[in-house]
Amino acid sequence: MSQSPSLGLMVMWFLVVLALIPVSLWVLKRSGMAQGRMGQAGGMRTIAQHAIGPGQRIVTVEVGEGEHRTWLVLGVTAHSIQTLHTLPPQAEAPAAAPQPGFAALLQHMRQGGDKGRS
Repeated sequence: MSQSPSLGLMVMWFLVVLALIPVSLWVLKRSGMAQGRMGQAGGMRTIAQHAIGPGQRIVTVEVGEGEHRTWLVLGVTAHSIQTLHTLPPQAEAPAAAPQPGFAALLQHMRQGGDKGRS
């Protein structure tokens, strides 16, 4: 005859495991691993990013530390990440040209349309 564990003992262990799930998540959150701090500590940081379409971005990241730093220009979609270019590290992030607002574009088009009629 084999002895089977009692139902009470199985329920107790089930509740212990169930209680450990939120405790584990809390510890993970407090340690910083869930917030991406581990990636930054590992020598990787985002320099710049630009959305080019729905679910598509161009991202520049710096990898490595000290003399071994490299900038990677990545094409990022929902299904893949592709290296587009590799650069030596720059002194600062490239400044993006300011995009004119809708009102400025409309004014420019009006001025251009008026000049074409005269």
